[in-house]
Amino acid sequence: MTKPTSLFVIIIMLTIMGCNAEIEKGPDRPNIVFIMSDDHAYQAISAYDNSLIETPNIDRIAKMGMLFTNASVTNSICAPSRATILTGKHSHINGKVDNVSPFDTTNVTFPQLLQKSGYQTAMFGKLHFGNNPRGFDQFKILPGQGSYYNPDFITKNEGEIKVQGYVTDIVTDMTLDWLDKEREKEKPFMLMYLHKAPHRAWLMAERHMKEYTHKTFPEPATLFDDHEGMPAAKVAQMNVDGNMGWAGDTKVYPAIMDELGLEEIGFDKIRYEYEIGRFDSVQKANFDAAYQPIMDEFKKRYPNMDEKDLAKWRYQRYMQDYLGTIESVDENVGRVLDYLEANDLMDNTIIVYTSDQGFYLGEHGWFDKRFVYDQSFKTPLLVSWPDRIKAGTKSNELVQNLDFAQTFLDVAGVEQPSDMQGQSLVPVLTGDLDNWERDAVYYHYYEHPSEHNVNRHYAVITKDYKLIHYYFDLDYWELIDLKKDPLEQHNYYDDPDYAEIQKDLHKRLNELREQYGDSEALSQQYIDEFMPLAKEGKVWGVEKEILEPIVKKWENSKKTN
Repeated sequence: MTKPTSLFVIIIMLTIMGCNAEIEKGPDRPNIVFIMSDDHAYQAISAYDNSLIETPNIDRIAKMGMLFTNASVTNSICAPSRATILTGKHSHINGKVDNVSPFDTTNVTFPQLLQKSGYQTAMFGKLHFGNNPRGFDQFKILPGQGSYYNPDFITKNEGEIKVQGYVTDIVTDMTLDWLDKEREKEKPFMLMYLHKAPHRAWLMAERHMKEYTHKTFPEPATLFDDHEGMPAAKVAQMNVDGNMGWAGDTKVYPAIMDELGLEEIGFDKIRYEYEIGRFDSVQKANFDAAYQPIMDEFKKRYPNMDEKDLAKWRYQRYMQDYLGTIESVDENVGRVLDYLEANDLMDNTIIVYTSDQGFYLGEHGWFDKRFVYDQSFKTPLLVSWPDRIKAGTKSNELVQNLDFAQTFLDVAGVEQPSDMQGQSLVPVLTGDLDNWERDAVYYHYYEHPSEHNVNRHYAVITKDYKLIHYYFDLDYWELIDLKKDPLEQHNYYDDPDYAEIQKDLHKRLNELREQYGDSEALSQQYIDEFMPLAKEGKVWGVEKEILEPIVKKWENSKKTN
C-alpha cells in the first residue's frame, strides 16, 4: 500500500469512527422538558409558600432537584420574556421589547441549534407571537393569548384546528400524545410544554369551579398599600379595587352590572363575552351552577358594601379564579411527570418548571406584572436532573430567564453563540459555584403608554438592593433596601445614609448597561418606534386621557430635537 493510499484509508477510518462516536453519544445527551406557565406567581406554588394553594406535582420537581429563590426575568411581560428565553438575549438586543413590536425571525434560537445538533424538538401550548416557530419538528400552538375553552391551535401539519375541551388538559394531551407516538427513541428530545394558565381572565376547569368558588384566602399585608412616596406605583392602573374588571375579571354577569349601575372597566364586557361565548351548552350550565349563586349573593350585598368591602370581595374572587386555574396546571404537570417515570425517561431528562414572569396576588393592592418589584420581577424556577442535581436543594443565586438558552446548549454539548448574553446554569445546578459569578442582574421594561400605565424603567438588582430609573413620562430614581424593607414600600434614594450604596449601585448599573449593550439612544429608538402605534390606537388598553398628554410631550420633544 502506498503512503498516500495508506493515509487516505486512515482518514476514512477516523471519519467513520468519529461518526459512530457521535451516533453513540446522541442518546446519552439529556432530554430537556421545559414546562412554562403564564403569569404563575411563585407565591402560588407550595414549594415556595403553601398559604394559598398546594401544588404537589410541581413540588415534585423541587423535591427531585433544585428550587431557586432569586430567579427573575429581564422584562416582566409575556412576549418579551419568551423572546429572551428563546434567544438568550435581552429585549433591546433581540428587538422584542413589548407585546406590540414584532419578533425578529432572523434571531437564532436555542431550539434551532438543538435541532441542528440532532435533538428532536416539539412545542405545545402558548408561544404568544408568530405562527411558525423555527427549530421545531412538531408544534401545536395557541394563536396569541389563546382561549381557555374549546381553543384554536396553529399546527405544523394540520393547519388551524379547534379542539373541544379545557386548554390546560388539551395542551397536556397533545404533549403526551407526541411523547408516546412521535418521539424517536434513538434521539434526545427537547420538549416545550407551555400553559396558557393562569393568565387573565382566569377561567378554571369545570371540575374545580364549585370547590374554588367556595374557598377563602388570606389577604397580603400590602393589599391596601397607598404607594406614598412611590410616584410610578401611585399612577399605575392595576389595582384589584378599581382597575380589575367586573365582568371580564371577577365574572359579574353583565346583566347584574347593568342592574347595579356598575360601569365597565376597560374591555370589561368584551372580555367576558369572548371567553364565556366559547362555552358549549354543558360548559355554560356548569359555569352558571357555580357562579350564579355567587352573583345573586353579590347583588344582595352590594348596596351595603363600602369601598373596603368591595376590595376584599374582589380580591377573593380574583384568588378563587386565579388559583383554580393553577389546580389544573398542577394536575397536568403530574400527568407528564407520571409518564416520564412510567416510561423510564426520568433518569436522563432535565425538567424545568418556570413562568414567563411573576404576578401580583394583591401585593401593593395589585394584579398583573410589569414592575421590577419582587412579585412580578421574580419568577418560579424548579429544576430536576437526576444524578447531577442534589435532590431537595435550594439556591439563592441571581439567575434569569436570560440563562435558559445557554444552559440547554451547554448540557447538550452544543456550542453557545458568542452573542448570547446569559450564563449557563450548570455550575449552579451541580454545586460548582467556583465556576459561577454574578453579583447583580439587569432589568428593563418598555411598554408605556399602555394598559396598566406602568412607566418605562430599567434597574440593577443585587441580593440586597434595587436601583430603578423611571423614565418617559415620569423621570426619577428609586432605591429599594430589600433587607430593611422587604415589602418594597419605601424609596431611600435621597436618604443621606444611603449615599455610598447609591453611588455603588449607579456604578454597577452603568457597567451592566455597557456589558449588555443598552443605552439612552436605544431607549429613545424604541420610544420613537412605539409612539406612532400608540397614537394610531394600535396599543391595547391605554386610556385616551393618559395617552394624549404623553403623545403631545413626545411630539414636542421631537420638534426640539
